Amino acid sequence: MEELLRTNDITLIPLAKTLLDEAGIDSFELDVNMSVLEGSIGILPRRLMVPSGCLEEARQVLRDFGVDVEG
Repeated sequence: MEELLRTNDITLIPLAKTLLDEAGIDSFELDVNMSVLEGSIGILPRRLMVPSGCLEEARQVLRDFGVDVEG
């Protein structure tokens, strides 16, 4: 698995997951439960992972919809 996205924006991960699901790309969200440790103030970023072989395709899918991704 490779990191596709790291963000503090709680709305961006569900958007990205939906776009990737529709493109047939599996994704997995990490750090979802970190809010328990931080007190739900949103300072710790969440990460969205995709299979290594799908990283470039996943980046392109998100770029096509205006989501800024590194790489």
